[in-house]
Amino acid sequence: MSRTPPDTVADPVRVGVLSLHESKETKAILNAVEALGHRPEWLREENTVVRFDDGAVRLIPDVDIVVNRLLLSNTDQPAEELGLAMTLDRVRPMLNRPAATALAAHKTATAAAMVGAHLPVPRTALALSSETLNRIREEFGEEVVYKTAIGTHGGGAWKLGQNELVTAKVGKRRAFIQELIGRPGQRPRDLRVYLVDGEVVGAMVRIAAAGDWRANVALGGDVEDATDRAPPAVLEIAREAAATVGLDMAGVDLIEGADGWYVLEVNPTAGFKGLYRATGRSPAPYIAQLAIERAGGSVSPERVDQLASTLDDSRPSCTPTPEAMAFEEPTTIGFTEYVAISGTTGTKTVVAKSDSGAARTSIDLRLAADIGAGPIHTISRARSGSTKQRRSRPVVDLVIGIQGDQHTVSANIEDRGHMTHPVLLGRDVLKHYRLDVSRQIEDHDEYQADE
Repeated sequence: MSRTPPDTVADPVRVGVLSLHESKETKAILNAVEALGHRPEWLREENTVVRFDDGAVRLIPDVDIVVNRLLLSNTDQPAEELGLAMTLDRVRPMLNRPAATALAAHKTATAAAMVGAHLPVPRTALALSSETLNRIREEFGEEVVYKTAIGTHGGGAWKLGQNELVTAKVGKRRAFIQELIGRPGQRPRDLRVYLVDGEVVGAMVRIAAAGDWRANVALGGDVEDATDRAPPAVLEIAREAAATVGLDMAGVDLIEGADGWYVLEVNPTAGFKGLYRATGRSPAPYIAQLAIERAGGSVSPERVDQLASTLDDSRPSCTPTPEAMAFEEPTTIGFTEYVAISGTTGTKTVVAKSDSGAARTSIDLRLAADIGAGPIHTISRARSGSTKQRRSRPVVDLVIGIQGDQHTVSANIEDRGHMTHPVLLGRDVLKHYRLDVSRQIEDHDEYQADE
């Protein structure tokens, strides 16, 4: 995609985007700042320094305002990311301040805020005891939604039947149950409304992929433009939800039930891809405009609207150059490795085998049953061994812990009873590690329950 030529501004504002990951949204915001004639800075590990000297604080790169794009819900150390955002929030003005993003990242905390503001949320229950949570679960009817309190892209969310047990934690994350909302006879769907500074940039209906019950775009859901046909009262609920949490920019997810609309989530780092596909509008220029104006600069609203008709997620010119010393060696795991596998009813520690040739992690059907993996949310077609024949395999969500890190993945269930290892780690997990095939765990027993 060709980059839009930047405007010329006499006194440009320096806008920093705090983002430690590679994302189209971060790139689009940085490119929009530059196209509006101002100075973007990508705040990353390679270039960001905070110094406290002689009673003063100095931020490098020196920016006038920070756009917070840290993914608290997609990291194993959310407190560390939150602390970093809090540090910069003390130094410079910030869009999506730390307290608001922390509140939004935790689903039951968000629900509590919605109820306090008299906004509708599905019937929800969080219990610290598994026994208590299962007792309450009986009140929720035949099917219930079971979620981790922190999760993203539909990961850590299950639809369970009446006789399926739940635990108060999945891995290290607390979990809760929620009423299943939907309209009979329709494919599961929800409404995503994207707001910047209280104004609706666009709205889309997200429709679940065939065989799935979650409408996330990241899971293959379809999208339809709903900007001009969403009921005004529902858009107002979305505005109030973002304002209640305190977010400057947010994707608010709502769902329609038989008796009205409910707020599901308020996402501080919602993706742009699905919204742009549905509406032809990108939130990036509006976020750039808000940051520039909050820092005392000015832009042309007409120019912002013009830029919003494209999604320029090409590599920004301000991308910092990594230094040799800035490279962080990934954690090394062996060809076989101890892993903790968590489902809805328990956690087991097993020895897993690594296979960089497999795109998706696989789990033995007996182990899956023991930990309550499921329910099945889709079916994959995978080649079996060295043959060219493809077999259908059910797919479930798992939480996998390796050396203190946790990953939520969609894993194949297969009969591995004739194999030595009940879990095979695919590239969906291995991409986070350095693989040393010479390192193996020689002796291991049948998998065991964690305390």
